[in-house]
Amino acid sequence: MTETPLREVRRAVYRPLRAGNALEDTVARLVQTVRLGVVAPGESLPPERELASRYEVSRDTVREAIRELADTGYLVRRRGRYGGTFVADPLPQAPHPGVVPLDELEDVLGLRRVLEAGAARTAAGRTLTPEARAELWARYEAATAADTAEYRRLDTLLHLTIAEVAGIPSLVALAAENRARVNAWLDTFPLLPRNIEHSNAQHERIVTAILTGRADAAEAAILEHLAGSEALLRGFLA
Repeated sequence: MTETPLREVRRAVYRPLRAGNALEDTVARLVQTVRLGVVAPGESLPPERELASRYEVSRDTVREAIRELADTGYLVRRRGRYGGTFVADPLPQAPHPGVVPLDELEDVLGLRRVLEAGAARTAAGRTLTPEARAELWARYEAATAADTAEYRRLDTLLHLTIAEVAGIPSLVALAAENRARVNAWLDTFPLLPRNIEHSNAQHERIVTAILTGRADAAEAAILEHLAGSEALLRGFLA
């Protein structure tokens, strides 16, 4: 990977918006950025001018989108020398979506299996640069060491790093959109300590398989890992 760490993930969340509902799409993309943990609670978003340029919308649209999210508690605006727009810390508690239609849930989870299993297999089949290998292992270690407040954010960044080291930029954008939808559901119920322990053990198997070039093992390990969270999502939501 010749890109700097998570550059493709950042490109995915800050890419130009489609023509049409500029305000709504800007709000949705900013929420996606927060849900994926690309900008952590307490950290600042890029300046309005930069966001407008990346999204290819007006600064007024960006400013209005930020105002909407500030009103709902996702963002905080600060003035002065060290001012800017910051992700709220802590984030507001996500409302429970109630019962999610089973066909919608299965569609999102089915796509996740295809994207993430394909990413793990492809990453394992590549000759990764030392920088990519170090970044992947560092993301695994960060997730393993995370407390409950940070776990889902760092778990998300590990999964997106796997997509990134697969070397297919468009895959990263699809994985980011899919993961944001999954995170919106995951954030409505509590983390389970035993589930975290199990996930960390599975993460080690996934990352080790990728780094040792064992594509079949990487794919099998990530599918086993995804099955655990799928069971929780079906239990809580379906």
